Order: sequence, then C-alpha cells, then structure tokens
Amino acid sequence: MSQSQGLLRGTPWKAIVLFSVPLLIGNVVQQLYQFVDAMVVGRHLGVLALASVGASMSLLFLITGFAWGMTSGFAIPVAQAFGANDVKGLRRSVAAGAILSALSSLLMTLVGTIFIRPLLQIMQTPPELMDDAVTFGFWSFLFMFTLVFFNFLAAIIRAVGDSRTPLVFLVIACLLNVVLVILFVSVFEWGIAGAAFATAVSQLTSVLLCVLWVRARIPVLHMSLDDWKVTMPELREHLNLGLPLGFQTSVIAIGTIAVQVRLNDLGPDAVAAFTTAGRVDGIAVTFLASLGLATSTFVAQNYGARQIERVKHGVRQALIVSILVSIAIGLALFVLGGVFVELFIGSEQPVVLGMAHDALKIYSVAYWTLGILFVVRGSLQGLGHMKPPFYSGIAELVMRVFTAVVLGAAFGFIGVAWGAPLAWVGSIALLIPSYIVISRKLEERTYRQGPRTEEIEVLSAPLLAEKGVVADPTILQGESFEDVRTGAIPIVRDRGETGQFPALDEADLFDAGEHPSEDSESEQR
Repeated sequence: MSQSQGLLRGTPWKAIVLFSVPLLIGNVVQQLYQFVDAMVVGRHLGVLALASVGASMSLLFLITGFAWGMTSGFAIPVAQAFGANDVKGLRRSVAAGAILSALSSLLMTLVGTIFIRPLLQIMQTPPELMDDAVTFGFWSFLFMFTLVFFNFLAAIIRAVGDSRTPLVFLVIACLLNVVLVILFVSVFEWGIAGAAFATAVSQLTSVLLCVLWVRARIPVLHMSLDDWKVTMPELREHLNLGLPLGFQTSVIAIGTIAVQVRLNDLGPDAVAAFTTAGRVDGIAVTFLASLGLATSTFVAQNYGARQIERVKHGVRQALIVSILVSIAIGLALFVLGGVFVELFIGSEQPVVLGMAHDALKIYSVAYWTLGILFVVRGSLQGLGHMKPPFYSGIAELVMRVFTAVVLGAAFGFIGVAWGAPLAWVGSIALLIPSYIVISRKLEERTYRQGPRTEEIEVLSAPLLAEKGVVADPTILQGESFEDVRTGAIPIVRDRGETGQFPALDEADLFDAGEHPSEDSESEQR
C-alpha cells in the first residue's frame, strides 16, 4: 500500500497538525461559503429570510449531522486496515460503507421531503418564517445524496492518508457555490430555493471530482466485483461503528432543535441573532474540529499498525495544541466578535447585533473545553470505541435541553446561549475518564494480539528479555531503546538488505501457552 504514510512516521503533533491543515482550510472555506450564503440571503432577501434558513437548519443538522457522523464511522475501519496493510479488508470496508451510505441517503431523502412541514410545525416555527423554511428544507433534503456521498468519499480519501485532495475539491465546490448563490438569488431571483439549488449543484460537482480522482490516482481504492460481495456480518460491523457516531451527532442536533423551539418563542430577532452567532462560531472553531478529525485518523492508522505508544503520545500532544489554540481563539472572538456579526446583518439591526455578540462572548470563555472535547472524542472514535462518544452526546443533549427549558425561561436569550458551553463541559466529564480507562488497556491488549505489520523497525532487548528471549546485541547496535513499538515482540531473523527487522507472529514465538517452555526458550536462543 503506497498512499501517504505521514501519520505513521515522525513527531506525532507535527504529523497531526500537518494533516489537519488541509482540513482546517477546507472547513474555513466551507464556513466562508456559508458566510457568503448568509450574507446574500440576509442582505438581498432580508432578516426574515435569514431567520427562515436558520429555522430549517436545526432540522437539517439533525439529518445531515447523522450522515456526517455515520460516514465518518464507516471510514474508521478503512483507516485501521490501511495502517495494518490489509488491502483486501480496506476495499471490502469501502464497499460496505458505500452500500450503507446509499441506503441511508435514500431513507433520509424520503423522510425529509415528506415530513418537512409537520416537523417544522412541531418545532413551533413562527408563521412568518414557515413557508421559506419549508422551501429551503425541501430542496435541501431532495439533494441529500450529494452531501452523504461527498462526506463518505472525502472520509475514505482521508483514511488512506490524503487530506489535501478533498480540500481541493471542497474549495472548487465552495467557489462554485458562491457564484451560483449570487446568480440564483440576486440575478435570477429564485429566492430561498436558489440558495438550496446552489448548494446541491456544488456538492454534486465535488462528488464527481472525488470519484474521478479515486479512479485515476488511488489504486488501493480500485474495487473488483468480489470486493462488493460484502456479507451481513461486515455490514453489521460497519453499522456498529457508523450508527453510534451518527446518532451521537443527531443527539446533539436534537438538543439544537430544543434550543430552536425556545428561540422561536423568543421571536425572529432571537432566531436571527442565534443563527448569526452560530455562523461566526462555526468559523472560529474550524481548527479545533479539524484537529479532532486529524487526531481520529492518526489514532486509527497507528492503532491498526499497533503503534500504541505513538497513539498515546500523539493524543497528549494534540490536547496541548488544541487547548492553546482554543484559548487564543476565545480571546480574539471575545474582543472582535461584534465585527464579524456586523458583516452578516450590517449595522441597521442593533438589537440582533448586540444579542449575537453577547452569545459569542459566552462561547469564547469556554472554547478550551471544546478543544479538549474534539481531541478526546476523535481519539476514542479512532480506536473504534463508539459508546463513550455516544453517551457524551446524550450528556450534551441533557445540558442543551436543560438550558433551553430552564435557563431560557428564566433568563431568555442569554440563558439559551449558555447551552453550548454547559454541553461541552457535560460531554468531557464523560469522555476524559473513558479515554483514561481505555488507553490503559491498549498496551496489554496489543501485547496479547501481536503485531499486524510485516516488519518492525526497532527492537528492544529489555522487552525481549521479558519474553525470555535473548537477542544478539550486535543485531541491535545503533538503535535507540526509547523508540520501540509495543505489542508481542518478534524474533529477529535477519535484517537483510532492507534494513528492516522481518517479524514472526506470536504463534512462532511460542507454540503453546502464554509463557515459553524451557525447550522453546533454548531454540529461540
């Protein structure tokens, strides 16, 4: 397998940050096109139109968030198979994920287009926002397959170590979307539907570009007919990873819907202010989200390669970077948040502007908790542990509903705005202990299972001694005993011309039992 090995080599934090840079740029570009989207709608169609988009976006986030989380979960076994050099397993994982993505996109399209109006009515959407919210939601759900498959294909390409190519295609799609939304809304005057059409066309373009790139440049993802003959156990395995991650995102979205219901009670100004603050907040936290996704891929690849110590070091270093950056972002947003808000709605709406800036100030003081959340949650997902992130999503839901119902009733808009920081705190209260417990078990589990890679680069004499194996010191000359891979220790046969240490499986070490017999120990010597 010859795709990028960057996450398996070098200093962990540098590898993670470098991998996250294209993700960051992609997220920023995506947020910027949403920024332009909101600017065109808000400036050309008015504040009520912008509020209508915001009223339907919380419902769309419930579905699209599920799709994003699910497809990210489908990519985890792909990254693990890539780290383990398992080409057959990788391709079958891609096939299973593609089949499930197609079925889920069809289901989401049917549910969304049929029930958009009743769902918005349940959310108590104000009458003056209803028609535009239904229009925007209907067309967005109709083209849901474009979003699902771009997320899936981008996740698969990133899973094999390429985070740059999805960025290029995303930039192309976003630039196209900017041109189209101006054309459809301002020139053709298609209203809210024009904004939805622009997004659909740009996403479809990115899907086609991903498919063409895979066919032309990524041989490891070239599928045969046999690869598509996936079994039910394989589909269940991917569902066990994708569904919890999808439901986790959806649970958070349900909390967002609860918040939206409270905002609808507070009136259009509150809806517009919260929508605008959310746009600015989305841009502000893009690096944190990108770092979390990069950490997840880093952990999945290195866990597949059984480089457990590298996994632990990488997570610790990513946490430090994330916390430092989140503090800097919080300070900048606390001071300059009002400037960004004014770009959306101008200075003619002082009430909305002031409310949105107040919300941003509340978010900014708690960004450090969000930095921790993204990295720890991404690490657990990369290890294939989906239950802790799911339960943390439940904690977020509880906190968001609590703030919407209780604090929103008591303190109005400010009470609702506190929902996000309290949700972040509730989430990490579950994630951190879970990661500590799971990480302590990793080395022991890997030691029992043995290495998945065909070669091992560094061999430690002390670790060999623990197994009762005596290594020839001349073989190990010049190697650093501090830079070793954990797990079942292979016996050195011959370094050969490659400079690598070909390894035997643990079964070759010991014929039976956990410890070697005296005879086998003599043979090994």
